[in-house]
Amino acid sequence: MRFDYDHVTNLEYKVRAQKLRIRELESGERYAKLKQLHGAEIRKKDSEIGRLKKELASANARIITNRNHFMEAMEDVLKEKEDLRLEMERKLKKEQEHRYKAEARIDEVMDRLSRKQEKLDEAYARIEELEGQITKLTAQANCSYENSSKPSSQCPNHKKIENSREKSDRPRGAQPGHKGHTAKLQEPTEEDIWIPDPEEFTQNPDQYKPTGDYVYHQVVGLRMELVVQQYCANLFLNRKTRQYVHAPFPEWAANDVNYDGTVKAFAFILNNYCNVSIDKTRDLLSEITGGKLTISKGMINSLAHEFSSKSSGERDELFDRLVKSYALHTDFTTAKVNGSNVHVHLCGNEDGDILIQAREHKGHEGIKGTPVEHFLNTLVHDHDRTLYNYGSSHQECLSHVLRYLLASVQNETDLTWAGKMRELLRESIHYRKCVEPGTEPEPDTVADFERRYQEILDLAENEYKDYPPTKYYRDGYNLYKRMREYKDSHLLFLHDIRIPYDNNLAERLARIVKRKAAQVISFRSMDSLIELCDSLSILLTYSKESGNMFESATEVFNRNKPA
Repeated sequence: MRFDYDHVTNLEYKVRAQKLRIRELESGERYAKLKQLHGAEIRKKDSEIGRLKKELASANARIITNRNHFMEAMEDVLKEKEDLRLEMERKLKKEQEHRYKAEARIDEVMDRLSRKQEKLDEAYARIEELEGQITKLTAQANCSYENSSKPSSQCPNHKKIENSREKSDRPRGAQPGHKGHTAKLQEPTEEDIWIPDPEEFTQNPDQYKPTGDYVYHQVVGLRMELVVQQYCANLFLNRKTRQYVHAPFPEWAANDVNYDGTVKAFAFILNNYCNVSIDKTRDLLSEITGGKLTISKGMINSLAHEFSSKSSGERDELFDRLVKSYALHTDFTTAKVNGSNVHVHLCGNEDGDILIQAREHKGHEGIKGTPVEHFLNTLVHDHDRTLYNYGSSHQECLSHVLRYLLASVQNETDLTWAGKMRELLRESIHYRKCVEPGTEPEPDTVADFERRYQEILDLAENEYKDYPPTKYYRDGYNLYKRMREYKDSHLLFLHDIRIPYDNNLAERLARIVKRKAAQVISFRSMDSLIELCDSLSILLTYSKESGNMFESATEVFNRNKPA
């Protein structure tokens, strides 16, 4: 209800206001007021318009003046701007010219630098190559009997091989308690020569009394005499045939003049073992016999053939004994036949059995017909890969390995593994030497050697990552890979005391052959080399068994010719 009353009241007020406005409009009073107000407003606006027109005219005048000033200033600015533009264009052109010249100079300099860099790169590459070649040549120059398989005789300016024993504080010479070696007394062959007693002894019997004993000193000499045994047979005449006949002479006296085993053995050993030339052998025999014994060159030259043919049975026995050996040393060396290289196979065992065989080739062809082909035990050699196809186990020569490690120490100065490995192998060899015969090495000690061996190999692997091998010297790296792959073949001697740790036996045999090959320079035929090898096999084996090479050779030469 409240809402309706207020609303009605509001409407009544509005109606009253509208009625009042209507009355004013109907009477004209409202119009007159509006007209009056409108006139006043019009006058006010006209006055304002007049004032504005004056201000507009004044403003237009100022605009015109300002425009004129602006135009004058603009012309000056444009002129100045044009001058500036021209100056800037001139400077820009000049700068461009300078820039072009600078760019040309830069290009020229860059070209020169590029050429210099190319030359520098070439120089660096050349330096690297020369350093590599220096490393290679240094390694070759330093290659000697101490760090390679090269014999000392082939090393330039080689000197006496120094003793490899470690120096100690002990004085030189025999140590206290050492039993000395004296010359052996010989059985006298001549009548004794008595030295007269001094008068001081004989004239003073009260002071000097004879004991009945005597002392003696020997003077040993050598006398070469011919021993000529003459065989005689009665001569008969066959009355029917008119021919002279006699009893047959023995085989060793079949010719008018025959030489027994002593003469042949002496000449044979001089020529084929001592490597004295045929001419010098012949001259020496003549000189020591006072010119009585003069043998022909052909006879001396045929001695190897005779020795070889008369000892064929022993070589077959040697072959069988070597095949049954517990450990077999083996190696190859070279010789020349008619100027071409051929090969000589060498094998031997710790019992003194030796067999030397001439071969035209190495490898499997060279192994055929040797004891190695049928051998089933341990082979000792200097890393001949072909030999790994034979035998049941292998021991590589540590003397060679030690020399190769020394070469690595000398040529790879940034690496330490080779020196450590060399010391380890020397220590293990020393330990093995101290093991009493009939006993076995301690398993824990052997295991420790193997562990340290592997640690050094791991060290080598890391060192070669930091210092990779170059194409100029890879021997050290190749040795590392070899020692890793053939670890068991380097340490086998620690597990079995019957296995030697070096191949020096075969090396000594090779030197015997090489010295003879150097003396003859080149054999005339393969048969002559074969006969020499056959003869040396028996000569060296028998000399080890009997201890007398001359007697052994004499016995062979005194045999009848084989049927």
